Amino acid sequence: MKKENLQERTLLFCVRIIHMVDSMPETRTARMIAAYLLRSAISIGSKYRAACRPASARDFVSKLKIVVEETEETLYWLELIEETNIFPSEKIKDLKQEANELLAIFVSSINTARKNLKLKAKQDA
Repeated sequence: MKKENLQERTLLFCVRIIHMVDSMPETRTARMIAAYLLRSAISIGSKYRAACRPASARDFVSKLKIVVEETEETLYWLELIEETNIFPSEKIKDLKQEANELLAIFVSSINTARKNLKLKAKQDA
């Protein structure tokens, strides 16, 4: 997947999370969880964009690992919202699926970058 497409996809994911958060109940628990969800979801796109301008291949891997952490955290908050019935499960299902797909793409990118680093190290040796 081209980086521009993934940048757009992470942006749209964040927009969907924002809409979800804006329609969550106004309870103390929901507001607190929503704040954590929003922070981690917003970080996915912003940190991915930062990873697209790395200083080196190692920097790319390092930055993308942070994106993976933010995606995992977002999934956690979505699962907690679902398990506590703060928001309807059927409305969370697609967001969880998208987060899982993004996670798979990021992990695959890390693995590819690491493999390329090892190949380059062997060629340079």
